Amino acid sequence: MAGRRAASAGAAGGRASAGESIVTLFGRARRLAGDLLLLAVLDARYSARRAIEIVCVVVVTSVLLVTAWLALVVAASGWLLGAGVSWPMVLMVAAGLNVVAALAAAAWLRRRLDELPFAATLRQLRGEPAEGETL
Repeated sequence: MAGRRAASAGAAGGRASAGESIVTLFGRARRLAGDLLLLAVLDARYSARRAIEIVCVVVVTSVLLVTAWLALVVAASGWLLGAGVSWPMVLMVAAGLNVVAALAAAAWLRRRLDELPFAATLRQLRGEPAEGETL
């Protein structure tokens, strides 16, 4: 009888330690999930700050480039006026320079927009094969 009690107590202790192991495992998994979530939040904050910095630099650079372009157009206009070209012709040349620059920018942008953002993700969500891949 005493042997049975010891055996059942040992078995109960084994079950308790297995139960404790499962609880410990779930606790660790929960902490790991929390740590991963915290990492994702911190990474998202960092990425958002970096994106804001990049946008600010792009805006400042764009303003500087537009100012430089306008200075070049004004310089070319002044040179043409000094060469005896009439005001209407100078304005037409300046407008033509701006149109050529706009067309060049539009052509560059059109080449960049051939593939939409997140195209691979959208294909994956729709279940479509990748380019050059067959089902």
